[in-house]
Amino acid sequence: MARAEPSCCGSRLRRTRTGDNSIPAQVQEELDRLGGFEALAGQIPAPEDLEKKSRIHHALADPLRLTILHLVRDQPLCVCVINRFMRIADSKLSYHLTILKDAGLIEGEYHGNWIIYSITGIGSRYLSI
Repeated sequence: MARAEPSCCGSRLRRTRTGDNSIPAQVQEELDRLGGFEALAGQIPAPEDLEKKSRIHHALADPLRLTILHLVRDQPLCVCVINRFMRIADSKLSYHLTILKDAGLIEGEYHGNWIIYSITGIGSRYLSI
């Protein structure tokens, strides 16, 4: 019979079969039903995918970057037009554009001395959420 003991959060725990970990009985039963720790670990995306999603969420977490995405959503724009609207230092705008580009939410295309920024398909999808 499993022995119950208090956990750090005050709930009653059941010792697992090996006796080395204490997991709430309800959690252990559900974990067993799903296939154990190996099955749970198999549901976690690859580290590269997690890193990519992390970059996207980081890029979307700033109101200035969201504003830039909305500006280029309907038409490609050059930095000078974006900055006329944003009214921030060129270095700050460059920083935010780089984060958006690194996350794959916008792309920049050279036209002579100008870089024209446009939203990507990924950027459009995230913006519509």
